[in-house]
Amino acid sequence: MKNVLVIGGGGREHAIVYSISKSDKVGKIYCAPGNAGIAELAECHPEIKATDIDAVLAFVEAHEDIYLTVVAPDDPLAAGMVDRLEAAGHRAFGPRANAARLEASKSFAKDLMKKYGIPTAAYEVFTEYESAAKYLETCSYPTVLKADGLALGKGVLICANKQEALDGLKEIMLDKAFGSAGNTLVIEDFLTGFECSALAFCDGKTIVPMTTSQDHKRALDGNKGLNTGGMGTFSPSYKVDKAMEKRIYDEVLLPTLKGLIAEGIEFKGVLYAGLMINGDKIKVLEYNARFGDPETQVILPRLATDLFDIFEACIDGTLDKIKIEWTGNAAVCVIAASGGYPEHYEKGKEISFGDMDGDIIVFHAGTATKDGKLVTSGGRVLGVTALAPTLKEARDKAYKNIKAVSFEKIHYRTDILKEL
Repeated sequence: MKNVLVIGGGGREHAIVYSISKSDKVGKIYCAPGNAGIAELAECHPEIKATDIDAVLAFVEAHEDIYLTVVAPDDPLAAGMVDRLEAAGHRAFGPRANAARLEASKSFAKDLMKKYGIPTAAYEVFTEYESAAKYLETCSYPTVLKADGLALGKGVLICANKQEALDGLKEIMLDKAFGSAGNTLVIEDFLTGFECSALAFCDGKTIVPMTTSQDHKRALDGNKGLNTGGMGTFSPSYKVDKAMEKRIYDEVLLPTLKGLIAEGIEFKGVLYAGLMINGDKIKVLEYNARFGDPETQVILPRLATDLFDIFEACIDGTLDKIKIEWTGNAAVCVIAASGGYPEHYEKGKEISFGDMDGDIIVFHAGTATKDGKLVTSGGRVLGVTALAPTLKEARDKAYKNIKAVSFEKIHYRTDILKEL
């Protein structure tokens, strides 16, 4: 039995902890910082921030029983947490900093796609406000502004006209709404179609796709409101058939891996391509260098293969020796958020649960324990995940059960998979 430390404290990390807790090869699980839901499965250390590399390294050094550290969030990956752990002789899952640049720098990712013929929207990169403003005079609208660096999934503005674009440019480059992430800006053509998440395990030489999923980014029903980290997700995508899955592998995932290898970059971990699909056209919107959140909350419950074995294979470069299988069930997750998210919201609201079906999985994201009570501590509070033979059945089950969740100003979308 091997002990594992998971870095992070959201719904993604709860799904990872949930999945590896089922492995007969995993003993004790630690999590830093964790949350109230993760604490039911792991020893949480809320005093350690997910971005504090020194504190994480000190914790691993002090706990010789930790065999593997899983670095789940984007910020510590980009900052080189895996590099530091490996340099100190510790085993870690996740890409090193040079590979995590695929997510941490949108300009780097776009240039890689351009160089290796990976389909994406036409774009230009700017480091000066004046030249970007001048370029906006020539754009067709709508157009898309992207802060180059990490911005908690919120650094993308879709601008309907030139004035909106100029306002957005000022917000990103001058007002620093996303901090230093906006020092460099990508302006790209607006794409239409439907978005799909294509995640894959990678060991530096081999890339193996996971099952497909789709996320709902907008805060409000009808895909209105501001972009969020994700308000609901489902798997598999009913819009992506086997032929399209093969094309995603052949035209996006494999060329991305080959491009990274050609650049001398070894990518080990989870590679995530956010795609826009329109008819027979596939284009990459962005890359992530880790599990998606909340996609992980519908992907991992469908995984039939031991996740710990997959982590081992990714690290050891033996992914081609393992068969990754999925259950026949579909999964739907609906996110319960704090009122006002993704802008201003209050924390510390007591959470209560009524009667729920026994096979429902509740993944905690922004939760904590205060005075012995479960309370909200973030924008996205928790996700209710339901599994069923069909997407429609899973959707109906998720909505039936989310009604049993209660806290002041609870907000969730009511139209996930409404079309089915």
